Amino acid sequence: MSVIVRWAPSPTGRIHLGNARPALLNWFFARRHAGKYVLRMDDTDLARSTRAFADGIEEDLHWLGVTPDLLVRQSERTALYDAARDSLIADGRLYPCYETEDELDRKRARARLLGKPPIYDRAALSLTEDDKARLEAKGRRPHWRFRLDGRPVQFVDVIKGAQTVNTASMSDPVLIRADGSYLYTLPSVVDDIDLGITHVIRGEDHVSNTGTQIEIFEALGGAVPAFGHHNLLTDAAGQGFSKRLGSQSIADFRAEGYEPLAIAIVATLTGTSLSVEPYDSLDAIAERLDFSMISHGSARFDPAELNALNARLLHAMPYADAAPRLSAMGLEGEAMWMLLRENLTRFDDIAEWAKLVTGPVEPVVSPEDEDFLKLAKALLPPEPWDQDTWGQWTDALKGATGRKGKALFLPLRLALTGRHDGPELKSLLVLLGRKACLDRLP
Repeated sequence: MSVIVRWAPSPTGRIHLGNARPALLNWFFARRHAGKYVLRMDDTDLARSTRAFADGIEEDLHWLGVTPDLLVRQSERTALYDAARDSLIADGRLYPCYETEDELDRKRARARLLGKPPIYDRAALSLTEDDKARLEAKGRRPHWRFRLDGRPVQFVDVIKGAQTVNTASMSDPVLIRADGSYLYTLPSVVDDIDLGITHVIRGEDHVSNTGTQIEIFEALGGAVPAFGHHNLLTDAAGQGFSKRLGSQSIADFRAEGYEPLAIAIVATLTGTSLSVEPYDSLDAIAERLDFSMISHGSARFDPAELNALNARLLHAMPYADAAPRLSAMGLEGEAMWMLLRENLTRFDDIAEWAKLVTGPVEPVVSPEDEDFLKLAKALLPPEPWDQDTWGQWTDALKGATGRKGKALFLPLRLALTGRHDGPELKSLLVLLGRKACLDRLP
């Protein structure tokens, strides 16, 4: 069986790390099994969904390295949902209900007072055609519920193992609002059937929905896909990521200069038995990550872990990967990149570090070091220079002044770079050349 997965975001805002987790886990599963990846825009909420948000989701996926094989939009597939609606009505599985939200609230409150579960009592099934006509004459418009079988629905979750959802303890779900618009559930099932989805991989907050959806698959005569429910990613405080709460978006991370691979690794390997560490590519992660490695416990995002990982990726980045980005910044040179990359936490930091080589640099000279630095200038070796030049120079200075350790090296670093920290001086010296060093020494 060929694997076909889908990721189905609602374009009602920019996606965040919590959204990126299932987007990438589906991608890894498709890559691991040479399968197909469908991006489905669940844009039936016409009041909140926008094309700008949809375009933003595509942009974020592309930045992360995910290339869908197919893009579909639910707003363009209404005829399929209408046909499924009519089929379920004809079979008696979808029935009209006329209660207002206030009436339903009162029913739920009454049930709680009686110690009963606050599930829908199916009163609408007792309405006659005359009853319905009388209600509609008063301006009532029905919402439509799916009549559940009310049974234990069993399935083997590809992440969590054997699961049972008893739909007898659930209200018949509303599939169509009173205004005729569809809620998430029916279009989702219809699309999964139509697109031949074999695996639905999503957050564990959807486990209870799965019983309902399996019953709808069966009622429509569709093949039931395998389901996998992963643990949810939370923020550093243990709260779930949410568009509504304004969680930091993938676009925000991109604007702040994070590497897409760092975001992908943190979003997916957090809460698994694999370490959050550098990988060469998404495919390298897909080869390693098996769903058996996903923890059944929480997955908490650690910003410090992301920062450390981002730096490690940059420190190991080959010049071939960095070169186009350097060129766009007006910078060139493999030797410069190999020397300075160890100091980076974000790629754009290279612009500031490159000044150590290209200038301008404001030397820092303490009054007590002025004579020492004048002697250093006089003892600066002639060119050509290589990796041994730094040792030759400092040995000569040590012999002439008796200085060693920090007293020897720090004044030279401050004069040549204007900084207390930075790259290895023996390599920097070669890149600078004798003239630049003479210009920076007092």
